[in-house]
Amino acid sequence: MKIFTALLGTETNTFSPFLTGWPNFENTYMARNGDYGERPFSFAIPLIRWREMAAAKGWSIAESLATFAVPAGTTLRPVYEALRDELLNDLAAAMPVNGVLLMMHGAMVAQGYDDCEGDIVERARAMVGPDIPIGVELDLHCHLTKTLIDNADAVITFKEYPHTDPPERAEELFDIIAAAMQGEIKPVTSMHDCNMIGVYHTTREPVKSFVQRMSDLEGQNGVLSVSLGHGFPWGDVADLGTRVLVVTDDSPAKGAALAKELGDEFYAMRDSVQPNYDTIDSALDKAIAGSSGPFVLADVSDNSGGGAPNDSTFVLARILERGVANTAIGCIWDPVAVEVAMEVGEGVELDLRVGGKMGPMSGDPLDVRVRVGTIARDATQKFGAGTVSLGDSVALHLENGVDVVLISNRTQTFSPEVFSNVGIDPAQKQILVVKSMQHFYAGFEPIAAEVLYMASPGALVPDMAAIPFVKARKSMWPIAG
Repeated sequence: MKIFTALLGTETNTFSPFLTGWPNFENTYMARNGDYGERPFSFAIPLIRWREMAAAKGWSIAESLATFAVPAGTTLRPVYEALRDELLNDLAAAMPVNGVLLMMHGAMVAQGYDDCEGDIVERARAMVGPDIPIGVELDLHCHLTKTLIDNADAVITFKEYPHTDPPERAEELFDIIAAAMQGEIKPVTSMHDCNMIGVYHTTREPVKSFVQRMSDLEGQNGVLSVSLGHGFPWGDVADLGTRVLVVTDDSPAKGAALAKELGDEFYAMRDSVQPNYDTIDSALDKAIAGSSGPFVLADVSDNSGGGAPNDSTFVLARILERGVANTAIGCIWDPVAVEVAMEVGEGVELDLRVGGKMGPMSGDPLDVRVRVGTIARDATQKFGAGTVSLGDSVALHLENGVDVVLISNRTQTFSPEVFSNVGIDPAQKQILVVKSMQHFYAGFEPIAAEVLYMASPGALVPDMAAIPFVKARKSMWPIAG
C-alpha cells in the first residue's frame, strides 16, 4: 500500500491589509519530501503522525509539499497556483497510490479562488479516479463547501479550540482512510449548515459538552467521525458559516440526519455559545481590582492568527494613560523597533516609537521612553506539539513596571514563553495582555487568576453584525438578528 500526503494552508482574512505572498509561506513554514525539521510547525505534526502510522503497517509513503503561511489577506494568484501545482505534480509523480491524506487549514482564499481547498481536492480526485480514498484534515475555523465534500471521502476538523488535538484527529483520519484502502469500509461525509456564524470556545460550556457529545457518537451505528466546523467569520466568502460534518460507513442518509440533529441542537444554543467580551477599560478595572494576578487579558482584535497586523497600540495606550502598573503585553510585531533595540543593546535607555505601523486598525504609533531588557535571538514558543518562531524578541521596560515584548516575526501569543524568553516572569505580573483570540488559553489558563476577553478596536472586532460582508449570506445568525 502507498499513501500520498501533503500540507498546504493559510487562514485568509479578506479584510486584512496584507496580501499573502511567497515570503509569508517561506518564512512561516516550508518543507518538502518529509524533511519537517527539528522543530516542526504545528500543522506539520499530522503529516509526521501519518508517516509513523504508515510505517507501522509496512506501507510506503510519498511526502509532498508541506507549507503554511501566517494568516493574512488574500493569497496572490500566482503564489497559490504555483504551490497547488507543485502538490499536484508530486501526486502525479507518486502514482499509482492507494490513498491520499491532505492537511489543510480550510479557509484559504486566493485571487480568483474563494475555495482553495475544494479546488485542490477536486483536481486531486480527477487525477486518482473515483475509487482511491481521499481524506482531509482541517482547522475547525474552515469554510466547508460542497465541492470539498463531494470530492473527498472523509473530511474531519479539529474538535478543540484552542487547537490541542491535531495529532489525534490525524490518527482518526488515518484509521478511516486506511480501512477504506483495505476495503473494510466505504467512508462518506454528510454536511449540515447551521445558518450561523461566531466564535466558540470549546473550553467553556455549553460548547465543551457539545464536543463531548460529538465524540461519544463516534464508533457507534456506523458513525466514523463527527466534526463541528466553526467557520472563519473574517473570511468573506459565499460558503461562510458553521457546519456539522458526519462521516459514516456508506450511510449518507443516516449521516445527513445526524448532522442535522446536531446542527439544530447547536443553533438552539446560539445565544450561549459565544464568549462574553469586556471593553478595554472594564477588563482593566477587573484586573486592577483583583487581589492577586496574573489576570490574562486577551486582545482578540489584534490576533495575527486571524490575519490582524499584531501591532495595534490601543490597549497599551490605555494602560499608559491610566497609569496601570505591573503589566506585561506580548507580543507586538515591530521588526523596525526590534532592530533599533538590538543595535543599542541591553540596558540602554532611549526614546522609541512602538507599534501602530499598518494603518487605522493598528492605532497610532506610541513614542515612549524605554529601557532595553533581555534580547533573545531566534526565539520560539510552543503551540501544542509544534514550535512557532517569534524571530528576534526584545523586552522593553517602561514606567510603572509596564513591560512590552516586541517580536520580528508576526505571530500570535500562544505560550508564557514569550515573556520568559526575555526575562519577564509572567507569574509575577498583575496583568498579562496577550495578542490572541483563544489559542493562548492552553498555555496561560494554568497560571491565570482569571481570563478576560477584550473587544478592543482592530482587524478582528468580534461583533459579527459589524463585519462588512459582501459575499457571505446575510441570512445567518447573528447577522440577520
